[in-house]
Parts: sequence; structure tokens; C-alpha cells
Amino acid sequence: MNKQKSVLNKIALLSGPLAAILIGNITSPDPAHPHLMMMAGITIWIALWWLKEVIHIGVTSLIPFVLLPLLGISDIKVVAAQYMDPVLFLFIGGFFLAFAIEHWGLHKRIALKILSITGKNASLLLLGVMLTAWIISMWISNTATVIMLLSAVLAVIYQIDHHIENKTHHRKLASALMIGLAYAATIGGMATLVGTPTNMIFYRAYMEAYPNAGDLSFLSWFKIGFPVSLLLLIATWLTLRSSIPKKELKGVFDVEVFKEGYKKLGEISPDEKRVGFVFVLTALLWFTRANIPLGKITISGWSMMFKNPAQIQDSTVAIFMAILLFIIPSKTIPGKKLLEWNDTSKLPYDIILLFGSGFALAKGFEDSGLSSFLASQLQILQGVNPIWIILIVCILVTIISEFASNVASIQLVLPILVSLQQAMHLPPLLLMIPATLAASLGFMMPIATAANTIVFSSGHIKTKEMAFVGFIANLTGIILITLFSYYFFCK
Repeated sequence: MNKQKSVLNKIALLSGPLAAILIGNITSPDPAHPHLMMMAGITIWIALWWLKEVIHIGVTSLIPFVLLPLLGISDIKVVAAQYMDPVLFLFIGGFFLAFAIEHWGLHKRIALKILSITGKNASLLLLGVMLTAWIISMWISNTATVIMLLSAVLAVIYQIDHHIENKTHHRKLASALMIGLAYAATIGGMATLVGTPTNMIFYRAYMEAYPNAGDLSFLSWFKIGFPVSLLLLIATWLTLRSSIPKKELKGVFDVEVFKEGYKKLGEISPDEKRVGFVFVLTALLWFTRANIPLGKITISGWSMMFKNPAQIQDSTVAIFMAILLFIIPSKTIPGKKLLEWNDTSKLPYDIILLFGSGFALAKGFEDSGLSSFLASQLQILQGVNPIWIILIVCILVTIISEFASNVASIQLVLPILVSLQQAMHLPPLLLMIPATLAASLGFMMPIATAANTIVFSSGHIKTKEMAFVGFIANLTGIILITLFSYYFFCK
């Protein structure tokens, strides 16, 4: 089996550059853009290596930095700038904030408090687990959220084993709790601009493609992402709830495991309070940076107090608040700050490089003429009702995300969607928003997301259970995203 896998990896490793050479040597269909097919070949190469992960995804992300200048597609300074875009600093600042929250244990306090209130019966226990994961994953990575809550949920599963005599019933409840934990973390990431990398990739692509269309602020995304996320969370909870035997739904469980865990944390420390204050202040600054339209009234954003408000972005807030964490002293550990540089060693540089490579590819699309060529080929879709286009986009992105990284998936499709929107004169956000949200819908396969893989490794879930619930969640998500996007942007 290992030998067969090794052979397949070698084939995938060679197929990328081979495809790039073959496609790149095809005569460009547009004489004005001789590098068009070269860019297409590079994109196919990177797509194959991303999807198959034949080498580390961060290493693959460096290929555009080498090939775009080498082949004369884009200037090296322009390409390098894509790898340090301002949106990346929003991502970095968000991670620094998450590291501080995790370091002082504030996330555990929030989680155990919610679970100690909601964990009275199977239905509420499931809701508590999902609600906790959903709220936390809006601000902390989905993977970190699942890892953080996994031990607590496993402890609950162990405890309720004493309350349920029927082992089949116990296994079904355990499966529902594990799946609910993973799915809620993924769904929560959809709600905010910093909740998952795919959202920030979209943000950068939108700002690059439509610089004059108006600023998409943290609040603007929240108004779109939050209702879709909330409705999908409720629908998924109801689906999982229906899989729990009715007898167990009415049973009463001992929530002392959560209360005891909360008591062990002791009184909230001064450092937890300080980190919590910075966290709340950061969220408030994000929400209120840009103007807030309320019908006929518009509340002026705080950025308007400065001479150049357009130069102040959400990334500005993220980095400023991160700097504060490095300055504010710890009250419990003399000589320490709320955040030390050693705490940032877990920063995912591979994802940062992945961001940059996606931006570089988008720039290559533009410089090579590939974007305009794709746009001209998409004229055939003129006249098709946008709702069907949105639906098809959501389905395709969801399928890709089941077998590949959702980040890689959205990186590949966004440049094409920009071309499609421009060709059909569609509203800028009409396809990009649903595609970005759909990239988070990888619910069926254990390998679709890190969250799925983590809970599947617990041994409490069967593949067919995840596939069944995941299919319903995917279908529900596709319908919600399609309808919401259509009526939000077309009506």
C-alpha cells in the first residue's frame, strides 16, 4: 500500500510541471498577450500540487514568486508585494490576539461556562457544545477551537456512559457531539472576516479587483456572514438532534464535569481580564471603523476622525492591538507581558505564504491577459438567471473543498469568478461572497477539514455517519448561501 502511494505521489509530483510545460507551449489565442498560456500552465501546476499536496503546501506557494518574474509575466517587485499584502497583517494580528487568549486560558473559561449552563440533557448538551465552538471559532482558528474543546467533550462522553445503558444510544450521542463540535467550529468561521483564512483571501481579492466599488469592512462582512452562519448552525443542530434517540433527548445529565472544571480554573485572573478587554476593544474597533448605515441615518465610523480614513483598514486595528498585547504587563507574572514573542512561534507561516501565492496568481492572471481572455469566453452565460450561476458556483466549490484545502480551493476559483462577474456585468460580490462561504462547506469527508479529521480520529464517528450528516449540511449550506446571496444582491 505504501509502495502504491509512493508511486502515485511521484506521478502527481511530475504531472504538475509536465502539465505546465505542455500547456505553456500552446500558442496563445490572443497575440496581444503571449504569456497567456504560460500563466494557465503555471496555474494548473500549482493547482495539482495544492490539491494532491505532493510537497508541503507552503513550499508550493513559493512557485509563483520564482516563475512569474522568470517567465516575464510580472515584475519581481510586484510579485513580492503580493506576499506582504495588508490583508496578511489582519491575519497575523488576529493570530496574535488568539495566542494571548489561549495563553491565559480565557477560551477555556468561556467554553466551560457555556457548557455548564446548557449541558442538562442531550439536546441542550449538543447545543452547548456547538454554540461554544461556534462563538469561539469566530475569533480563533477552527482547528484550535476543536483541539481546545475536544478533551472537555470527550470527558462528557465518558461521563454520560454511566447514564445510558443502551450502548448503541450512547454511541449515537457521542457521534453527534463529535460531529457537532467539528461542524460548529467550521460554521463559526464563516461569520466574521477573521474567522477563517478563506474570508480574508476573498477580502484581498475583492479589494484588488474592485478598488473603487466601496470598502468592505468588518461590519459589512458580518452582516452577510453572520446570518448565513447562524441559520446553518441551527439547521445542523436540528439535523444532529434528530439522530439522537428520543429517549436520550429527554434524559437529564450531570453537568458537574463542566462546573467542576470551571471551579478548578479559580477566580478570573487580572491577566484574563486584561486580555478580555483587549479582545472586546478590538472587536468594537473593527465593527465601528467604517460608517454604519442605519436606514436614512448613517453613524460615522471612528476612522473619519483622521485625515485619510481610507488608509486605515481592519489590519491597522489588528496590528495596533497586537502591539498593545506586547506592551501591557502581566499582573500575575512580574516582568512578563500579556504576549511574549515566544508565544508567536505557532504562527502558521505556510498559510501566510499560501495567501501570498494566491494574490500573486491573481496578479499573474491580470498581467498575462488570462483574466480578460476568460471573461471573453464567458459571454455565453449572458442572459442566464444569476441564481443558477450562484448555485452552480456553490456546488462546484463545495465539491472541490471536500477533497482539497478550502484555502487552496478559493484561491483557485476567485480569479475566474472575477472574470465571470466582469463579463456578465454582475454586482462585484454576487459570486465572490457565495463562493467564499461555500469553501467552508466541506462537511462530508473526514479529510475535508482539519476539524473533521481531529474529531474523526476520536473513534466515535463512522465514515457513513459523517458523510450522511455532512451531505445534509452541505446541501443546506448551498441552498442558504444561494438564496441569501441572490436576494441580498439582486433584490
